[in-house]
Amino acid sequence: MTPQHPHRADYSHYETLTTRWHDNDLYGHVNNVVYYSYFDSAVNAYLIARGGLDIHEGPVVGFVVSSSCDYFASVAFPERLDVGLRVGKLGNSSVQYELAIFKQGTDGACAAGRFVHVFVDRASNRPVPIPAELRAALQALLPPG
Repeated sequence: MTPQHPHRADYSHYETLTTRWHDNDLYGHVNNVVYYSYFDSAVNAYLIARGGLDIHEGPVVGFVVSSSCDYFASVAFPERLDVGLRVGKLGNSSVQYELAIFKQGTDGACAAGRFVHVFVDRASNRPVPIPAELRAALQALLPPG
């Protein structure tokens, strides 16, 4: 199966990140595992700012239960990146995010990934329905139609 190569127009929301010196590996580009931290940072920045997620003391937290990434072009320090974010599936207690990494000023993604959050009660670690404010923020990321 050939992975989809997303373009900027495929996403309605972006978070901007800057690569860090220690993101580069011995080959002179950002190591593959670092892309997952970019995805996680972009999603959590959105959930905190738009969904009211309290990562320190809120009653609900999101656990990553699945993730994957396809790579199309390398990224290196120093570069500014835009992380495109959308929701592919929204369930009762889970959400599948679809993300893409773009170098600023480019249309084609350098990498595209997916991950699933299951929202759980902080105290019991048991799945719970996505709270209303978070759900509204996630619904805003669903593609039209």
